[in-house]
Amino acid sequence: MKRNNSITDVRGILVGHAQDEEALTGCTVILCRKGAVAGVDVRGGAPGTRETDLLDPVNLVEKVHAVVLAGGSAFGLEAATGVVRFLEEQKIGLDTGAAKVPIVPAAILYDLEIGRADVRPDSAMGYRAARSASSSRPAEGNVGAGTGASVGKIRGMKYAMKSGLGTSSVEINGLIIGALVAVNAVGDVVDPQNGQVVAGLRSGRTLDQMKKSRAPRAVKSNTVIGVVTTNAKLTKAGATKVAQMAQDGLARAIHPAHTMFDGDTIFTLATGEKEADISILGAFAAEVMAEAILRAARTADSAGGLPGLSDPK
Repeated sequence: MKRNNSITDVRGILVGHAQDEEALTGCTVILCRKGAVAGVDVRGGAPGTRETDLLDPVNLVEKVHAVVLAGGSAFGLEAATGVVRFLEEQKIGLDTGAAKVPIVPAAILYDLEIGRADVRPDSAMGYRAARSASSSRPAEGNVGAGTGASVGKIRGMKYAMKSGLGTSSVEINGLIIGALVAVNAVGDVVDPQNGQVVAGLRSGRTLDQMKKSRAPRAVKSNTVIGVVTTNAKLTKAGATKVAQMAQDGLARAIHPAHTMFDGDTIFTLATGEKEADISILGAFAAEVMAEAILRAARTADSAGGLPGLSDPK
């Protein structure tokens, strides 16, 4: 299979977006019809999630059938209901005897301060995203969960920049690791190779601003949410460890990361085709996560009064 440098390089992983371009919000579905062993790691202080407890290695369910990333703050968790409905119609889910129950964890980001606050991802939008899911290279920038994403908000939206959604992948001797992420951080996106700010606060660096302020203003409008996929065979504990290590890529590319103003959450999906060393998997999960974050910033168009690096003008 020809690689396209995206999360869908992992066979069986499909991605679909849906968004409202006027309201500047949307959702992204990462779908695996055959199910995938899943893990999750939550590092931010203000997460918004659904069905993450079942991913604890001590709990029963081994596989999930989709992960939903959405804007809309807590309201956006409704998008997962539409994905569940779509999967049930496709007869995809955990067979309980009485019914096949789709297992669909989700995470949200806060984008209500850009576009319209009264329009959020809902069940219908989640259904559309799931129905559109394909193995093609996903669109990046102002799409799906990245439609209303922004960065550099320590002084409020007046000095912020537009961000979006990005994806990347790597192959190591047949082992494939992909990442997809919606970047909506309070901090700056920084290139780990040279330490330069790619997108963020327009009046200096966020860390420098934090030295001057005892009470940062950006208490609501943040969170980076993403998914790592791999064709490796993993247990739930192994998938959780890979998600933990992928957070290192987030910390390399976003300064600061994992603050009380962010709800940074990363999922791992493993399709179980190839034996792999967890340390190698995790190390490169961090690499592709950092690269996907950079792409999320670089492919974002200006919107909602915020400048983006990929302005169509």
